[in-house]
Amino acid sequence: MKPIVHALDRARAAQTESDKPTRAEVEAAVRTIIRWTGDDPERDGLLETPARVTRSFEEFFAGYDQRPAEILEKTFEEIEGYDEMIALRGIRFESHCEHHMAPIIGQAWVAYIPNGRVVGISKLARVVDIYARRLQIQEKMTAQIANTINDVLRPQGVGVIIKASHHCMTTRGVHKPDTDLVTSRMLGCFRDNALTRQEFLGIAV
Repeated sequence: MKPIVHALDRARAAQTESDKPTRAEVEAAVRTIIRWTGDDPERDGLLETPARVTRSFEEFFAGYDQRPAEILEKTFEEIEGYDEMIALRGIRFESHCEHHMAPIIGQAWVAYIPNGRVVGISKLARVVDIYARRLQIQEKMTAQIANTINDVLRPQGVGVIIKASHHCMTTRGVHKPDTDLVTSRMLGCFRDNALTRQEFLGIAV
């Protein structure tokens, strides 16, 4: 990843930070929502709710303050020529859909075939977590994870599969519990080589 890209990312982050509402403004907004529901934000059980919601949102959406490409930059080249698939399975994540801000709960399977260097496996899980901790749609999140790994590591190929339950349709709207959405993104040899793709699908599904 080129240094100029990091500089642009940091500049955008600084600009976004300067535009962010204050904590007091966020808490006031939560109080407004409580009043809109028909309840009283001043009653004992709700007095601390605006502060609690604000703190929880800081955790839910912490991914906006992190740069996933930087997570992958420390790599290891002493791999004795290893060039087979590396797959991290069942990475649990919690996200929120950008349409209703309802939870998305799921797992990700991430694989790549190295091209001379590998990355610590915990970094793959961290990339998933960073993108999950933003307002998301699953299709975009799947592509973001795969594209970032491909752009930074330059492997022979990348595969990402995500399987998740969306509360925007399981607890509201059409109310279809016990359903999940499966998305995938295949790049390089995972897209071009049917055997490689099938091997990954056999590991993940």
